[in-house]
Amino acid sequence: MIQAIDIHKSFGTVEVLRGVSLSVERGEIAAIVGPSGAGKTTLLQIIGTLDRPDQGRVLLDGQDLSRLPDRQLAEVRNRRIGFVFQFHQLLPEFTAVENVMMPALIARRDPHEAADKARRLLDYLQLSHRYDHKPSELSGGEKQRVAVARALMNDPSVILADEPSGSLDSHNRDELHRLLLDVRQQFQVAMVIVTHDQQLASLCDRVLEMRDGRIM
Repeated sequence: MIQAIDIHKSFGTVEVLRGVSLSVERGEIAAIVGPSGAGKTTLLQIIGTLDRPDQGRVLLDGQDLSRLPDRQLAEVRNRRIGFVFQFHQLLPEFTAVENVMMPALIARRDPHEAADKARRLLDYLQLSHRYDHKPSELSGGEKQRVAVARALMNDPSVILADEPSGSLDSHNRDELHRLLLDVRQQFQVAMVIVTHDQQLASLCDRVLEMRDGRIM
């Protein structure tokens, strides 16, 4: 379970988050919607420990992440949180298998075991024929599926996705939406998805609307 409690965040004199709280259980998908500038991505970054709140706490499976030093926080982020970004963020010089392996290598897991698991994840996502292809050789939909496999590599408790279908055409967008639902069912992870895509939001278990730094 991921839980945010009374999160406040300002940048200079601009108050971006004004006491936001939410809780998402394992196996649940929550969509965060709202206009640009509402604070959605800032909230996602704080939940994902990429930034710290000025006030408030983030709990992951009951552990208060707000109190951890940076080094321990980085370990938690690597091992227990998966990320899917709008533009994939794949490393261009590495193959699909190598990109998926990366979180496991950062966690110092055995490279051979990591490679085996990366291939199994790519098999599950119907990318067996793309093991050795680099990002420049993949379609947009294939890149995003590689990104989903990478997010699952270390068996995370939660996956955070920021506009995951925002750069895809309608066909690949629909495929990704089905994939995210399948992943939730198969791996029983909590998901928090920031999206402007109303179709994706409608498929989630809960929709949280943000405006002016608050959940309405």
